[in-house]
Amino acid sequence: MDRDDETSSTPPAPAAPARASRSRQLRLAALLLLLVVVVAATVRVVVATGPPTWDELRERAGLTNRDRLIIGVKDDQPGVAQKLENGAFEGFDIDIAYMIAEDLGFDAPEVTLLSIESEDRARRQARDADGSFVTVDLVVASYSITEQRRDQGVTFSFPYLETEQSVLTLASDPRQVASLRDLERAKVCTLGTSTSEQRLREAGANPIGRNRISQCIQALYDGEVDAVTTDAAILAGFVGPRPPGELPPATKLLRPKELRHWDIGAESAEKWGVNTGPVPEMRDLVNLSLQQSAKGPDGDRWKAAFDRYLASEQQYSNPQQVAVGRQPEPEETVEVRQWPWERWALPSPGRPRSGVPSAARAPSRRNRRSSGC
Repeated sequence: MDRDDETSSTPPAPAAPARASRSRQLRLAALLLLLVVVVAATVRVVVATGPPTWDELRERAGLTNRDRLIIGVKDDQPGVAQKLENGAFEGFDIDIAYMIAEDLGFDAPEVTLLSIESEDRARRQARDADGSFVTVDLVVASYSITEQRRDQGVTFSFPYLETEQSVLTLASDPRQVASLRDLERAKVCTLGTSTSEQRLREAGANPIGRNRISQCIQALYDGEVDAVTTDAAILAGFVGPRPPGELPPATKLLRPKELRHWDIGAESAEKWGVNTGPVPEMRDLVNLSLQQSAKGPDGDRWKAAFDRYLASEQQYSNPQQVAVGRQPEPEETVEVRQWPWERWALPSPGRPRSGVPSAARAPSRRNRRSSGC
């Protein structure tokens, strides 16, 4: 047999393995295509029906293209919110304001704090350096959450502090104050728009309203009123001595006298909230910040602010509790959309933290207590 005959008689190689390989490749490609379709459909459903992302909340709240956040705060409440002679603010509310601002995407140099009066908190109107009224983005100003205020259109965040009503008198006053009834016929000063005024009337006292708590304290020093009442966390800052060498407050009180802080057995709690304005997404962003400070990995921020300012006042106010030493539980849960890799890679609430530069805050004040004078 010659070579040509031998070659022509060789049987062809089997084609079955090649066809099987191609079939497996086609099935794998089809499976991958199906997975892509399922994932794409799932993403569309989640995006369409799931909660918004943090960035979407910021956009809807009008913060995306903003380079400044304006917050209204009190300026005459030692330990809570006080303006110093150098123009800086300090206090528990101030630390909470910076904490929320940071979580909204604003570092301390991008935050403007403006003094706000009690009667202007509902309207979010504060005065700037020129004396003109400015609508602030948020109000963090010892603002008690009440149904009446909600009915009047105020939008509150979750509560961030729980305290109660209490009373201050001169330490030289012989009267014993165990309840508001013990102030019957007495002249008692309080903030004109506070929750305390109606309770005084019901107790038979003679309420005298003032726009600022520092005005009430001055009236008490001068003997124009017999007592002052409002939230314990506000009054506590006027009771203890102010350590020497600290920056003086911008609001100076004259002829200070020793004061006594009375526990009047108030049953109702005063819970402070942030007036976030009418935009729901701004409220959700603030609530998300408070939710994270209560239950997230940055919960030490609230505790640090409390210990720094309010817990240090307690020794001068016993037996009256200055405030509850834990953050109030959020009333509900704010959900934001995050993919698993975002939760793993980024800190809550889903954005990189740059921190609040300490130089941009008020000077450190540990183990302090201020009489506000």
